[in-house]
Amino acid sequence: MAVIQRVVKPRTKRGKRILLKKEPKIVENTKHCVFIPGRKSSLQVSSCMKDLLKLKKPDAVMLTQKNDILPFDDAVQIEKLLQKHDSSLFFFSSHNKKRPNNLVLGRTYDQHILDMFELGIESYKGCSEFKGLSEISAGVKPVLVFLGEQFDSDQQLKRIRNLFIDMFQRQPLKQIRPNGIEHVMSFIAVDSKILLRSYRTVLSKTSLKTPRVELHEVGPSVDFVVRRDHMASADLFKTACKRPNIKVYIVRRDNFGSKLGRLHMTKQDVNTLQTRKMKGLKKTYAERKMKRKSDEDKNGPAVKNLKLQFKVKS
Repeated sequence: MAVIQRVVKPRTKRGKRILLKKEPKIVENTKHCVFIPGRKSSLQVSSCMKDLLKLKKPDAVMLTQKNDILPFDDAVQIEKLLQKHDSSLFFFSSHNKKRPNNLVLGRTYDQHILDMFELGIESYKGCSEFKGLSEISAGVKPVLVFLGEQFDSDQQLKRIRNLFIDMFQRQPLKQIRPNGIEHVMSFIAVDSKILLRSYRTVLSKTSLKTPRVELHEVGPSVDFVVRRDHMASADLFKTACKRPNIKVYIVRRDNFGSKLGRLHMTKQDVNTLQTRKMKGLKKTYAERKMKRKSDEDKNGPAVKNLKLQFKVKS
């Protein structure tokens, strides 16, 4: 039975900006990824895509239909697919004689391609080849480790590192238990190559309070080589990373741990506020007398009293 999701239309301008992704957020949502198979793909690239899909689930979807797309020549079709699936990240697989075992990954900003990199698979070992341990649970937040000086010195690898973080990070966490660390992903930059390794953590008892952490490789194990790239300009990348201004007020905590804040506002005239909206809440006689007296002081005596004085004199 298909479940029809209710579409909530925005009622304010700010709501429209948020839905159109034009309003920056303090805490971003988990980014969704689309895995797009190309017109022609090899078994090695297809298996690698499936393994990466397992690591990204449940925030990912694999398209079943093959797509005749050239991302670096015309990216409009990819932008339409991402807009259709409400996603900002994508993997695209292809295979040809000039560029065998090709994998393109990228992201969009404001529904247009921001960064895109073409990686060639030189060596691959799938998850099915690692036996002895169970697979990584879906939705587990991995620990991302980047090793190599090139991630800090090379501008291209800097942007690739940032893209990998966008790909595999999930909701931000402030604290975590050692038992909650289940998956570790390692990215090693060596000789213009990126080595991807995936490990499962196993905690063993020791004489100390803290357990011993052991890493067991569970796959996938991939050696990437960077081929082509399409990087956004520095100004556009800075605009995409823009964060909203956060107003910081005087904040303190009471004895019960509740957070209390102080707001500084200009002095307001409470007498001018309209607070009565019911007929039963009428002004008292003293309030009407004070209002009448203040009106006489501002505008002089009322017209009714002037007519009375005129009749008496005549």
